[in-house]
Amino acid sequence: MAVFVLVHGAYHGGWCWRRVSDRLRAQGHTVHTPTLTGLGERAHLLTPAVGLQTMIDDVVGTCEAEEVTDAILVGHSFGALPVLGALPRVSQRLTHVVVLDGIVARPGTSGFAALNPDALEERTPTGPFLPPPPPSMFGVTTPDDAAWLTRRLTPHPLQPYLDPFPAPGPLGAGVPVTYLRCTAPLFPGVDGSARLAETEGWTMRELAATHDAMITHPGELTSELTGIAARRRTSRWPR
Repeated sequence: MAVFVLVHGAYHGGWCWRRVSDRLRAQGHTVHTPTLTGLGERAHLLTPAVGLQTMIDDVVGTCEAEEVTDAILVGHSFGALPVLGALPRVSQRLTHVVVLDGIVARPGTSGFAALNPDALEERTPTGPFLPPPPPSMFGVTTPDDAAWLTRRLTPHPLQPYLDPFPAPGPLGAGVPVTYLRCTAPLFPGVDGSARLAETEGWTMRELAATHDAMITHPGELTSELTGIAARRRTSRWPR
């Protein structure tokens, strides 16, 4: 059985993985769903000082505290930035990384710089925190799911989007990476990130799901993650 560490995106929390984590655990897998500082049940920790390094430390802290080994680390949307930033410190604990419709920034550039300009037109920051957008922005339109999301989304700190991405070496830190692009519909904000992933030589796969696939298409996403785990068991990356 595999070990998964699932890292959420902006405005979300570890709670958003519930439908996927339940399915994975029912199959016998071990699953960790940390919440980044200042979000979800940790919203009381939100301050203007929360930056990208804070969230990188969150990912590293989870991997170390849970003593994960041979794990698959998944970063969704914004969550790809702290996941990729954590790799130099946790790579030996991992067998694979999955970037789920995520933001990929070149070293020294910011998360905002990595987003497509048209995705920022209605998200111009006016203070240290970004208010949650409507669920429809993530492709969540079913009334019950949209209401559930609206109740749980929390403001996101601005600073992690402004901080330069730290990467002392290659983006994947020597760990195999799969970029999983959600295509139903395409989320335009990460078009540039998907192109950068291709130039990095990462495995590119498509998932017929919305940007918030863990909410709208949990079964399909679970199948994709377990498929990656099965393929990694037969092709371990060299240490």
